Amino acid sequence: MKINENTTKGKWLEIKGDVQKAWGKLTDDDLEKSKGDMKKIAGLIQQRYGETQKGSSEKLADIFKRHEEK
Repeated sequence: MKINENTTKGKWLEIKGDVQKAWGKLTDDDLEKSKGDMKKIAGLIQQRYGETQKGSSEKLADIFKRHEEK
């Protein structure tokens, strides 16, 4: 899923907060290094939690999409 880059930049703090609520082991630093890239964040989730990339990507896409619709 392609997420609007302007939405990601404009709402990054909100998105980052929701991602951290869902996956608490991800640090602020981890997410800042990802620069809002969903693939990078999904990779971090996979490393820390052992979730499949597909599962984490779908949940992550839902978070990004909610913020795009606001």
